[in-house]
Amino acid sequence: MSARQVVIIGGGFGGLSAAKRLRHADVQVTLVDRKNHHVFQPLLYQVATATLSPGDIAAPIRWILRRVHNVRVLMGEATGIDVHARRVELADGGVLEYDYLIVASGSRHAYFGHGEWEQYAPGLKTLEDAIAIRRRILIAFERAERATDAAQRRALLTFALVGGGPTGVELAGTLAEIARQTLRDEFRSIDTSRARIVLIEGGHSILQTFPEPLRAAAKRSLERLGVEVRENTVVTAVDAHGVTMKSGERLDAGTVVWAAGVAASPLVATLGVPLDRAGRVIVERDLSIPGHPEVFVVGDASAFLHQGGMPLPGVAQTAMQGATHAASNILHLMRGEPTQTFVYKNLGNMAIVGRNSAVADLPWAQLRGVIGWLAWLSLHIVTLIGFRNRVVVLFEWAMAYFTFQRGARLITEQTPVERGLEPPRAGAG
Repeated sequence: MSARQVVIIGGGFGGLSAAKRLRHADVQVTLVDRKNHHVFQPLLYQVATATLSPGDIAAPIRWILRRVHNVRVLMGEATGIDVHARRVELADGGVLEYDYLIVASGSRHAYFGHGEWEQYAPGLKTLEDAIAIRRRILIAFERAERATDAAQRRALLTFALVGGGPTGVELAGTLAEIARQTLRDEFRSIDTSRARIVLIEGGHSILQTFPEPLRAAAKRSLERLGVEVRENTVVTAVDAHGVTMKSGERLDAGTVVWAAGVAASPLVATLGVPLDRAGRVIVERDLSIPGHPEVFVVGDASAFLHQGGMPLPGVAQTAMQGATHAASNILHLMRGEPTQTFVYKNLGNMAIVGRNSAVADLPWAQLRGVIGWLAWLSLHIVTLIGFRNRVVVLFEWAMAYFTFQRGARLITEQTPVERGLEPPRAGAG
């Protein structure tokens, strides 16, 4: 009798965790991803702000799973799932048949029905996104150096970050340090320390999943860096020249970055099961989909509403725990045993705010300032995949800390859309 076929869609934290859980099982696993590499997403913002290079936070999926001998890695894009025929359809016309399926396809940024905003305000989910944001940030300073109109120069040196979650906060803090420290002696016509960095949050507070004392500490740290924190401020329009707020206020900005929302991969819509407003699959207690106990959806693609009634946070630990549990439930099904209910264990949240400053909400303590910063550094070094990446990242961080320099400040070729973006118009903001 041939081994059961398990297909895993996605080579992120969830997909890799599921594959490793099945490494000793009598199954043949096929992991498919449209990229050939895994990205350590918590550090994407450091690529976007020129602290790290793309290769520092990524590793080939085949290399990561090289010792998991029952896993075959395929580079391909899954475009549809036929749950009745038990097959995954690929963009190139290929088909993968399965006995069990784990969907860990992740998410993309969501623009709340305004997809046209994406060309002006890129989000941060992939290496390509990070490189595009890095390019826009660095080009803004270059254009400001050449600008002769004072109002236009001010607009070019204004950076609007939409979304006050960990990504927005970390981008804002690092960008402030770049403007005030890294670049301060490199330009002759502009004073980079006068760059205006505005963090815009539509909710009542930044870092809403953190306890109030940590939110307040993070806000104080950002303000010490010169970041303008706008809470209870909803963005209603984004264009090539900046953003407009619900109040009617206009903010002219040379660079806009979107960190305000996510939506599940459109692939999960082909499952034909109920989705929530963010396009996530409303899964059963064991992470399977209704009517198909052999199909599991985990991570950002799923809405698990059986633990407190609210979806679980879209972070790496959620994806890893869910994928490991789904793989374990496949083993239960193969043995003819009932599947187990998933129980999420919150291991804590962290966000770095700037040099010597971070906040950490851990099960055993709430940390802030230097202690929180050291905890953040330690955790991210330990969880990076690959010894080489750990050494390189630690070295780059040490150089940035002691010299205030960022080693990846390269402007690569602009896309046609970026070349078409006009400098911001001068105006109120």
